[in-house]
Amino acid sequence: MIDRYWRVVASAVCFLSFGVACAAMGLVALPVLRVTTPHAGRRACRAQAITHYSFRILVRLFCLLGVISVEVRGERRLRRNGLLILANHPSLVDVVLLISLLRQATCVVTNRLWEHPLTRGPILATGYLSNRQDGRLVDEGIAVLRRAENLLLFPEGTRTRLGSPIRLQRGAANIAVRASWPITPVVIRVSTPMLPKGAKWFRVPPARPHFVIEVKDDIDVRAYRDRNRSVPLAVRELTIWLQEFFQREIGTIASA
Repeated sequence: MIDRYWRVVASAVCFLSFGVACAAMGLVALPVLRVTTPHAGRRACRAQAITHYSFRILVRLFCLLGVISVEVRGERRLRRNGLLILANHPSLVDVVLLISLLRQATCVVTNRLWEHPLTRGPILATGYLSNRQDGRLVDEGIAVLRRAENLLLFPEGTRTRLGSPIRLQRGAANIAVRASWPITPVVIRVSTPMLPKGAKWFRVPPARPHFVIEVKDDIDVRAYRDRNRSVPLAVRELTIWLQEFFQREIGTIASA
């Protein structure tokens, strides 16, 4: 019980640190970058690097305070450029964990974060993309890849709701199929649920969650275009395959 109370306090410290970091990015780093780095592309790269190192510190703080423990497998596969990285999304801290492993990456975030006053500044600085439903995401994502930059997506579009099977949106498969781009899948497993969809930050699990982040081998998507399929059909089939892949990897059985 003492350990659990401690993790509530430690979680509060970590999330407060996250808020301070976001505020500092929006109020200090972004204005400085605008003055010192007029080129938008270079400014976004520097902002992404700042975010990466800030999140590395935050993850170390999480681990040091005993809020979580983290194990990474296959990290060397992320040390490349031009990756289309797709990951499942069991917890609120998934973004922090993955960005802490990627010095340069354009992340697709929810429109709610894009519009939030605390996170809007950092998102604008880093050049992250919104998952808004206006048809621009696919073209913007392909442009990121063709600049040999990394693109990080959570194809569910939001965190997995506890006890529910994974349901993927088609945006990620749309990008992969239309660009004929290989997918680098990242499977996130957690020993006990932590901050799934709908959970409050202070509802800490009874035991410290252990995160395993496994970077799997690349998935070649060219076969989905090599059989004279239409693009919509190829996207639909790839989405179903990816959904089954992530369900199988995390041991989730979809309901019939």
